[in-house]
Amino acid sequence: MPIIYHVTPAAEWNVAKQKGFYEHLSLIDEGFIHCSQEHQVAGVLERYFAGKTDLVKLTIDTDKLTSKFVFDWSPSTADTFPHVYGPINIDAVIDVIAL
Repeated sequence: MPIIYHVTPAAEWNVAKQKGFYEHLSLIDEGFIHCSQEHQVAGVLERYFAGKTDLVKLTIDTDKLTSKFVFDWSPSTADTFPHVYGPINIDAVIDVIAL
């Protein structure tokens, strides 16, 4: 059961719980939802969420995902990141941690 993570504002997670699935603008703009491995979360927070509050970290069980996920190379960080190519179904999120 590979575990991946996604950081989002708590308000966006609350909307997702009502809809039954989570989507992010990157799914429309880029075709996937950016996620991270555990050791990458701190860097993501630093690069993209500096100064932001009321965030949550979604813990995602990839065995439960109904959308495909792939590890893709990111040339900007010279690292491989997990990307979810579709909505994240709520039951794949096994924990939500306030940041």
